[in-house]
Amino acid sequence: MLETDALLVELREGGALWLTFNRPQVFNAFSEELAVALAERLEAAAYDDRVGVVVLAGAGAAFSAGADISGTDAIERFDVRALDAANRIIRGVTGCPKPVVAAVHGVAAGVGCSTALAADLVVAAESASFLLAFARIGLMPDGGSSATVAAAIGRARAMRMALLAEPLSGREAYDAGLVSHLAPDAELSALVDTVVRRLCRGAPLAQAATKKAINAATLDSLEPALERERTGQTVLLRTADAAEGMRAFGAERRPEFRGE
Repeated sequence: MLETDALLVELREGGALWLTFNRPQVFNAFSEELAVALAERLEAAAYDDRVGVVVLAGAGAAFSAGADISGTDAIERFDVRALDAANRIIRGVTGCPKPVVAAVHGVAAGVGCSTALAADLVVAAESASFLLAFARIGLMPDGGSSATVAAAIGRARAMRMALLAEPLSGREAYDAGLVSHLAPDAELSALVDTVVRRLCRGAPLAQAATKKAINAATLDSLEPALERERTGQTVLLRTADAAEGMRAFGAERRPEFRGE
């Protein structure tokens, strides 16, 4: 199993496994190293009898800013391997028989947003920001978000988030039904602890059966969505628009898309 400082791993009292993204200098943007380590830990947690609940969190000022597309070589680094790593994470979250809780403060963007919204319960700070930022760099949503967002808040609102890349605050996300819990920023940690303690005291077999049943009823399109996203994103990554989007992101300017 990959050991890396990019992911902090802590098994706390009661069986709560905390997986904390630890790249605060880049707002916990997912590197290949972080993505692989996270996927491995999620997969291992499914079979670890010591683990009752998995908690996803971010160090520093954000949950995760999404894929790391910093640097001049971003278009070369961000390829099908990144898509496969993202899909592996989402399958790890939804396929884990243990409840998975996302504790979200700051920005959750791109695949960081997709990862948070794949969790069974999302506890958000009021100032959190949920953003499907893909359109801003000439790409499409991935990480299963084309399925999970629509399942939570409906087609119209999902289209708005995805096509216009409009962020939702924690309050807006809660009111829309995108997240399960909301807390003032100063009370986020306390609410996360309360939710996690309740889950740790719950009946594990019933929780696993409940998660499986609800996901089957609401996310039956997730696996096809992951494959559609992989195919579509692979094509888009070869376009001039995607290259322009990533260059513009690095230069902090507005991209000029030409449909090429």
